Amino acid sequence: MSTIPKSRLVALAVFLIVLALFPLGANGYILGVLTTAFYFAVFAMSWDLLFGYAGEVNFGPTFLIGLGAYGAGMSNALLGLPVPLAVVVGAIVAVAGGVALAIPALRLSGPYLGLITLVSVLLLQQAIVIFAGVTGGEIGLSVPDVLSISSAVNYEYALAFMLVSGLILFLISRSSLGMILQAAGQDQVAAAALGFNATRHKILAFAVSALFSGLAGAFLVFYLGTASVSAVVDISIGVRVIIAAVLGGRRTIIGGAIGSVFLIVAGELLRPIGQLSTFVVALIALVVIVLFPDGLLGLLPHRRGA
Repeated sequence: MSTIPKSRLVALAVFLIVLALFPLGANGYILGVLTTAFYFAVFAMSWDLLFGYAGEVNFGPTFLIGLGAYGAGMSNALLGLPVPLAVVVGAIVAVAGGVALAIPALRLSGPYLGLITLVSVLLLQQAIVIFAGVTGGEIGLSVPDVLSISSAVNYEYALAFMLVSGLILFLISRSSLGMILQAAGQDQVAAAALGFNATRHKILAFAVSALFSGLAGAFLVFYLGTASVSAVVDISIGVRVIIAAVLGGRRTIIGGAIGSVFLIVAGELLRPIGQLSTFVVALIALVVIVLFPDGLLGLLPHRRGA
């Protein structure tokens, strides 16, 4: 494994310091946009672990996000659990749901796995509507507690969560688990011949992806103050997560964060042009993905050389 040049480490350290001190000079609106982007970054990085390394196409990332969000929100609103415990409950629900989905789904391959994950999102949406008495239905579920009423504090929470999650996911991707997932994703038969239980490792990857997706969904609920289908479960949210991960650079982890921040910030900058902003951002993403298959990170000199 090649070492990271000292100049890049210094540049990264300076960048992180700037991010940490950003609230000192930014207004609440900008901090709010970036706070949302940081949570989406964790969504995208979690998805990249499963697809970029294990090679499993999850078309329904919002199933895991939604389980974490509603698990935490209902624990707080209905059971009165404090925010930290509610977040833990949300993460547990997401992992349990992810593993329960992965065990039968990984018996299939190709488009069938993607179809199952997509249908799971539709089922979750219907369940939220059917059990509106406890979920809030289409209106949404308001939670009595929030992380903070300060935009600066919310920003710091989201930034810290993104950095810690990104570091853990990156280390996992570079661990023996990440190597086995890559081998299984490229040739599962060959991986099995080497003595690796590919299915077991993929289920583990699904659980890790579900853990961080659920945590991010739970934190997002306590930032927004509500859990709703449009905010955490809608299929369009999942599409944005997938685009962000591919746009930033598949099989990089950090690329998901870059792609998420780019999509959300670009969308806000183009908001004055109305509905056309979505079209423009999507067009930019499409051009980058088509012309640069390795994503935005692929534009860096050392990435092109690799």
